[in-house]
Amino acid sequence: MKTFDLVEYLRDQIEFSRRTFGPGPRTTGVLDHIRKEIDEVSADPTDLEEWIDIVILAFDGAWRATGASPEEIVATLSYKQAENELRNWPDWRTADPGQAIEHVREGDN
Repeated sequence: MKTFDLVEYLRDQIEFSRRTFGPGPRTTGVLDHIRKEIDEVSADPTDLEEWIDIVILAFDGAWRATGASPEEIVATLSYKQAENELRNWPDWRTADPGQAIEHVREGDN
């Protein structure tokens, strides 16, 4: 079985996206599409493909808006995960399940 390579996937996705949707940031269009996918997930949160549509669109928006390479996107993904793991988080058992759980912002008012 072949190992999944996220950098290679992003190279292919970027090529497909440029060919299919054209060049440029397309930020407004990408965000509009993400909102539509969020509505679809809200209608059926168990639909894995709708969640993945959001992931694909987020990757598309990331390279389009920033010009980041696949390698930069993967490095930033890894960095952000590590950063989140180092943050302080409130006890999820005390959080409202209908609200976002945000990290503790030390020194914030």
